[in-house]
Amino acid sequence: MMFSYIKDLLKYSVQYACITHCFFEYVGDFVVCSGPSMEPTLYSNNILLTERISTRFHKPKRGDVIIAISPTNADQYICKRIVGVPGDKICVDKPFEINRTNQKDNKISKDSMVKSKSTVHKIIEDIVPRGYVWIEGDNRQNSSDSRYYGPIPLGLIKSRAICRIWPLNDIKIL
Repeated sequence: MMFSYIKDLLKYSVQYACITHCFFEYVGDFVVCSGPSMEPTLYSNNILLTERISTRFHKPKRGDVIIAISPTNADQYICKRIVGVPGDKICVDKPFEINRTNQKDNKISKDSMVKSKSTVHKIIEDIVPRGYVWIEGDNRQNSSDSRYYGPIPLGLIKSRAICRIWPLNDIKIL
């Protein structure tokens, strides 16, 4: 009798785990936000309800908030807004760091070399290629996005945010 009970419990636990895994892998998921790049729309520790179906069967739309694998660190997920879809012309104010070396009195010595870094902004026009999207954070001054690493492949998009469900007093459709 006890063996039958344990067998049934184990069977239902495995079934539940399989169904849960399939749901979170192919249908939808919960995501906890971290970082300031999407402020004021989303803040750290906000919890989002996301869906994975439309990212597999439909082209993403401009304005969608998406969860994607970071193009610079495959172990990290990013939350950004789609700003450009394939064929869109994007004008970007890209910051570039320039290393400058100044020499005093035309002498070359360790003491006379002064190195400084300065940031120069350059307007660049880019066209989003087929199979890619251009993503940016809502907080442009504090976001690492397509302005730094270019458009991202559609294959990196994992889900689309539907709504913020936490904090409860600030539930919002995205």
